[in-house]
Amino acid sequence: MSLMRNLNRALTATTGLQVRRAPRAVPSAPGATEPAQPEVAYRRPSEQELPVERLLRRPVFIISSVRSGSTLLRMMLGAHSRLHAPHELHLGRTDVICNNWHSRRAMSALGLDRGDLEHLLWDRVLHRELVRSGKDVVVEKTPANAFMYERILDCWPDARFVLLLRHPESVVRSWHESDPVKRPYDTAVTDALRYMTAVEKVRRADTGGCTVRYEDITADPEREMRRLCAFLGVDYEPAMLRYGGKAGTELIRGLGDWRDNIRTGTVQPGRELPADDEIAPALRPLCRAWGYTSPEGVGSTE
Repeated sequence: MSLMRNLNRALTATTGLQVRRAPRAVPSAPGATEPAQPEVAYRRPSEQELPVERLLRRPVFIISSVRSGSTLLRMMLGAHSRLHAPHELHLGRTDVICNNWHSRRAMSALGLDRGDLEHLLWDRVLHRELVRSGKDVVVEKTPANAFMYERILDCWPDARFVLLLRHPESVVRSWHESDPVKRPYDTAVTDALRYMTAVEKVRRADTGGCTVRYEDITADPEREMRRLCAFLGVDYEPAMLRYGGKAGTELIRGLGDWRDNIRTGTVQPGRELPADDEIAPALRPLCRAWGYTSPEGVGSTE
């Protein structure tokens, strides 16, 4: 926090700008598909403008729910010599403000609204991470990306998406078991369903992304990594299956999974899939949509 305060003192003294964490989102009403986000104005750069407007080109974003195996996937991708996959960055909850008339007038004269400034900041942060890594492609995996995929595309029109699916009932049970006191099973259903509904919205959009399943990664990791490498335009590397010692230094509590399984450094078997009659009614439509049950495999939610 002291670093942020010092940065803001310097920025305010010279420019009137400040960088801050975005305000905590208002809790979503039951059934809401995404957390409340403040409206911001920004301009999407054209293809011709991209080389000037963005340092980063063709970034990769993992679109997934919580507890879908995104930390495992990012560790495997990050073990590739050309792919840099940092911990969750939560870019969408960091914003930029102009805190006086002069700074607002100055930025407006440059054609930069608040959202434009935020996009410049996001781009700089990711580009900084990529340059520091010495690699070629950055991969970002914050689960909240599912709620802001359209804005990601507005910031980086050449962004690429990897959609990571997992059996919805397995997601809920894993989310519940990670903190049973804080998240009783029914609460876990409501929480995880918001994320999975957002993932389904992206899945139905025409993003040209690549879809993978957690169950397929744990069953045949080499096949799935080869498929993902082909999508990303890089050669497959066996090291992706043995992310090894990286697990002890790159797992930060609260910024992805940090528990025992992921710390082994190798892909662990997935849990047994639930039977159709063990699926919560609220999850059944998604189970059908994602191919985890046959159309007649579970009853109606009505």
